Amino acid sequence: MLPKLIIIAFLLAIVASLASGMFFLIRDPSNRKRTVNALTVRISLSLLLIAFLVLAYFMGWIQPHGIVD
Repeated sequence: MLPKLIIIAFLLAIVASLASGMFFLIRDPSNRKRTVNALTVRISLSLLLIAFLVLAYFMGWIQPHGIVD
């Protein structure tokens, strides 16, 4: 159950970072690089999620399953 909660937390953090990047892109009038930083965080979180999924698969914490008829 813990790996599933970690995956959900990663996905929520990725969506929050994407939303903040969109907010900074639309509403931020300054010349600061807040949009770039938010999108960098999103990419980093995505890479960490992929690494966690690979680790969880090899450790046997999660199992893939097919589509059941």
